[in-house]
Amino acid sequence: MDILTQLFVNFIDLSTEASPWLLLGLIIAGLMKAWVPTQILTHHLGEGKLAIIKASLIGAPLPLCSCGVIPVATELRRSGASVPATSSFLVATPETGVDSVSVSYALLGPVLAIYRPITAIISAIITGLIVATSKVEHVAKKTVNSCCSSQATETPSVNKSSCCANKPVEKTPSIINKTLNGLRYAATQLIDDLIIWLLIGLLFATLVRTFIPESFLLSYGSGLPAMLLMIAISIPMYICATASTPIAAGLILAGLSPGTALVFMMAGPATNISTLGVIKNELGASVLWRYLIGIGACAIAFGLLLDWGLKFYAIDFTEQMQHSHELLPFWFSLSCAAIIGLLAIKRVRALLINNS
Repeated sequence: MDILTQLFVNFIDLSTEASPWLLLGLIIAGLMKAWVPTQILTHHLGEGKLAIIKASLIGAPLPLCSCGVIPVATELRRSGASVPATSSFLVATPETGVDSVSVSYALLGPVLAIYRPITAIISAIITGLIVATSKVEHVAKKTVNSCCSSQATETPSVNKSSCCANKPVEKTPSIINKTLNGLRYAATQLIDDLIIWLLIGLLFATLVRTFIPESFLLSYGSGLPAMLLMIAISIPMYICATASTPIAAGLILAGLSPGTALVFMMAGPATNISTLGVIKNELGASVLWRYLIGIGACAIAFGLLLDWGLKFYAIDFTEQMQHSHELLPFWFSLSCAAIIGLLAIKRVRALLINNS
């Protein structure tokens, strides 16, 4: 088999392995987008340690990638969320999600599919607690521009013609329309947010599987130096949790330890130039350094713990990866890959959605 054929075969194999679980994650993410009110997020992310825990638990399953979480976190902060809770949300949300967990199961097996979201939540809590030690003003500025907000302080007996009285009552979307809007979001904006890096990740994993022998990185593919190098590589990158998964799979196939690959999957999505710039501007430089320290320390600690646990319990990680790939028939996986491919092409997607 020549090189081009081998590249094509490996790319198709990786794409079909990931696509069913990615499609499932997109559907779940769309339903969450439709049915989880944003007011709930703002209400529960105030001051205190409990808010930090809530922020990590709320953010972990949300369908937001590294850059998608920035406007949400900014609005949360300006709506009253504390700095530590906002930081915790910024860590947990891009590090994991329903889509990345399902793809993790497809490409990396059940161990990391379970371990990864747990580490994301714990690292978000720890980072939030570290940020809480900074001497920053934790009270967000609230801007009131509407006459409706001040109406409650007026005497009830006074009958005034206000913007609130004249404001038309908006119709509540039906259950079907609300659900369809969520699925439309998943099939458009969410795919647009991750498809480029997902494709890059699949191409990277294909090149690794084709050209790099598994023993290449074995001598220096694990341990603290390798993890520090992985953090240095991850911090400036923009990559979402889902797209980082096939890259991690390629690294593991090349001989990198699962713990070192986990460092990449934790640090990469939670840090990029855009996120770091927003943190500095909105939360301050002292928060930024604590944010980076929290993410880096947690990623290395959980990476070392994963490698130790796999060795201690004699778990064959390669066998774990292969086992998860054989659950679904090839024709079904290929169909899912075709659906995602069509949705990723905006003109084709527009025809499909408009005709549906």
